[in-house]
Amino acid sequence: MPTLAMASLVLFDADMQSNSIHKSLPLSHDFRLLALALLPSKPTNGTQHYRRSRPTGSMHARHVLVSSVFLLLLALCIVTLLPPPLGGSSSRSTFFQSWLPPVSRTEHDTTGGHGCDDYSDGRWVKDDAGAANVTMYTEECPFLDPGFRCTRNGRRDSSFQHWRWQPHRCDLPKFNATDMLERSRNGRIVFAGDSIGRNQWESMVCMLASALPAGGASRVYEQSGKPISRHKGYLVMVFADYNLSVEYYRTPMIVMVDRFPTSNGGGGVRGAVRLDVLPRHADRWAGADVVVLNTGHWWNPHKTVKAGIYFMVGDRLNKTMNVKEAFRLSLQTVKDWELSSARFSKSYFFFRSYSPSHYINGTWDTGGSCAGQRDPLSTNIHFGEDYSWINALIASLTDGIKSHGRKARFLNITHMTELRPDGHPSGHREPGTQPDAPEDCSHWCLPGVPDVWNQVLYAHLLSMGYDARRYDR
Repeated sequence: MPTLAMASLVLFDADMQSNSIHKSLPLSHDFRLLALALLPSKPTNGTQHYRRSRPTGSMHARHVLVSSVFLLLLALCIVTLLPPPLGGSSSRSTFFQSWLPPVSRTEHDTTGGHGCDDYSDGRWVKDDAGAANVTMYTEECPFLDPGFRCTRNGRRDSSFQHWRWQPHRCDLPKFNATDMLERSRNGRIVFAGDSIGRNQWESMVCMLASALPAGGASRVYEQSGKPISRHKGYLVMVFADYNLSVEYYRTPMIVMVDRFPTSNGGGGVRGAVRLDVLPRHADRWAGADVVVLNTGHWWNPHKTVKAGIYFMVGDRLNKTMNVKEAFRLSLQTVKDWELSSARFSKSYFFFRSYSPSHYINGTWDTGGSCAGQRDPLSTNIHFGEDYSWINALIASLTDGIKSHGRKARFLNITHMTELRPDGHPSGHREPGTQPDAPEDCSHWCLPGVPDVWNQVLYAHLLSMGYDARRYDR
């Protein structure tokens, strides 16, 4: 009863402040009966009778108590009818936590346009018309890395190409390659990040090339004649008919990484992540019309401190700093650089969220596998990765840049991607891969999941009024 009384007082206080809660709650017949049942029956002998001619404080108190109890029961009924968290526990301790939207599933900004502020929350829907109605290109696109051509590498099914993303509260605009090319005329689109960022870059190049007339692919070329198989430095694909370049810069940790000679007797120090220095080619990112950054898969102890790669600020090597603090400092460097450069004032700046891997029964180097996956998941199942802190820091970065009037967005693709264990190359890797090589459950077959990332990117650009043609060059 003390708990019930306290809850009743809280509800009563809210009632008095609004002075309209009873009028705003339509009561069903059942609830009216419940309310009547709560009223006290006619007093019996030995019970003190209230004087009806003049209401007293006791009468008012009884009215307040009855009203409060009724409101409490109504609130409990509503809570009981609420759906449980998706895939979550029914325990009381996790119930209210489920209503706090996790970073991996909720956008941190309103996109405006198209009646949608959250493309990240939805479900995968199979298109009965097949891959031809979902994908914009095929594995014959000449700009694909051999390792992403999964059916050519032996995968027997193409079901991973038959799914489209359907947000819960709106429709995702269809990617219009001709429109994107026109909006980007005389412009630059830059992707900078790890090899999964390369996945997305190749997807964008092929999606745009699909709008060219027959034979038009010959008018798309790497600026310096580098082969598409090059995995170091950067690649710049030029769409000559649009004076457009779509560029990829390899920078797995988004900041500079120095490697040290192993013979220098450095006490197991093989290199350092320079948290306050961007890569040497970062000056080429500035001034691009669209910038899409990503990082995350290298930010773990196994690829840093346990591998002899420590963190450095200035000229001071820190062997005790943890990975999360180092990641935060690296993002602060990106933020300071973006805000300090006038060349970014007209740029559309995106930082993509984490792309989950799907290793089962092990990690990438301990026999983990994603073979045999044929369909998307309907609910989240974590595969042993802890990336929520990565997304939280990235979201904070983009929010901070946006608060200074920049056109910045958090490109949230984690939830939709987590549902797609079927989309990886698995054992169908590039030709020449050793039979006993680890499976690839991190990168993505193309056409495939990264196409939807670019579709979401396009939707954001539309809502932001993107048009590179309006700016003088």
